[in-house]
This record gives sequence, structure tokens and C-alpha cells, in this order.
Amino acid sequence: MRLIDFKLLSFDCYGTLVDWETGIWAALQPLLGPGPGIARDAALAAFAQIETAHEAEMPAMRYCDLLSEVHRRLAARWGIAAGDDMHRAFGHSIGAWPAFPDSAEALQYLKRHYRLVILSNVDRASFAESNARLGVAFDAVFTAEDIGSYKPDPRNFRHMLAALGGARGELLHVAQSLYHDHAPAKALGLATAWIDRRQDLPGWGATPPPAAAVAWDFHFASLAALVAAHRAELRDSGGGAT
Repeated sequence: MRLIDFKLLSFDCYGTLVDWETGIWAALQPLLGPGPGIARDAALAAFAQIETAHEAEMPAMRYCDLLSEVHRRLAARWGIAAGDDMHRAFGHSIGAWPAFPDSAEALQYLKRHYRLVILSNVDRASFAESNARLGVAFDAVFTAEDIGSYKPDPRNFRHMLAALGGARGELLHVAQSLYHDHAPAKALGLATAWIDRRQDLPGWGATPPPAAAVAWDFHFASLAALVAAHRAELRDSGGGAT
């Protein structure tokens, strides 16, 4: 199996293209305030637990509204008083979350070789703000708001495949989260590339651990490393490197 064998790349966005852990931590600062308080790793782990539970409870809720509720529940867990304005501000912070430094350049390169697709647990308006940071026009965008459920629900992947005409063998799913993306994608027979943004970091950050062992077909520490591997395959195949 080679990267150059595929025609479509579907991407998770948050955690893969957008540094959501940095964005989440920054957006939590008005709640946490100055001082030692709650450590970043503990805050991200609490976020992962509450966000995942709420996505299962309210699969049709828009992601920005869901994040507001996650913020409300985090404040209650930590015993911190916070008003509705703070909850709403956290829910609408998505557009301020930074892209990873390699994302825009890598996507521009990959756009020359593949059709690019987004499959994300987000609402359309919030993704539009993130897309401006990524600097590329995607060929299709599928959000939780469109589908009515959140990954790892297999409905999200089935919806994407149906919309793309069932191009299962031509598609490589590119994602960071083993829980949200690789486990359901592999269960449906899709090839996957793990962008291991948390390589060498302890814990699972803002994503839950997978319930069982998960396989993948490619493993890279960054999107730039995937691009480098694609360039090498092109050279080895005699197709040059562009």
C-alpha cells in the first residue's frame, strides 16, 4: 500500500489540522484564572471525558452549543462560578484555535495530488472560520451538524462514503484521534493514516483512549512528514516530486 495509490484524502480537522488542545487551553483561561490551579493535562482530560459524554447524549446539538455546555459542566466540576456569557464565549472560540504550523502548506501540496475532504465533529459556521486558517478549498465538507451525529458513530463515515459515491478503495482517512477516527474507519474497511500529533507526550490529551487496540496503515508525526513520504514515493515511482 502506497500513499500515491489513493485519489481522495479525508481529514479530521480538530487535533489533526487545527491545534485544538492549544485552542481549548487558551479558551479555558478566563474560567481558570491566574495561579497554579488546574494543570493543562488534567484540564484536557476532563474536557475529553465531558465532551465525549455530551456528544453521545446530544448528537444533534450544534458543536458550538455543545462546547458551551461542556464549559458549563467543567465549571461545575471544578466548583468555579461562571455566567452564560463565559460559556457562550468558550463555545464560539473555535475560530480562534490555531492551525498547526505545517497544515496550510501541506494541504496546498496535497491539493495538487488528491481531492481533499473534511469529516469533522463541528458545525458549519465554526468550520468556516477554521477553514480560513487552513488556506485551501476542500472538495467536500461533512460536519456533525450535517449528519446529526458525532464520531465515532459509524454513521458519519457511512454518510461521507455515500456522498462520495462509495469510493472506499480510493480514499485514505487522515486523522489524529484513534478513538474518534481510526477505530470506526478501520471497522468500515477504510485505509487510514495516523497523524500522531501527541507523539512522545504522556496521556491522551483532549481525546479519550480507544476502547481496544486500533490498527492504521500509515503513521506520521506530522502532516509535513506525510507530505515528505508522498514526495519520496513519487520520486521512487519515476513521477518526480512536485
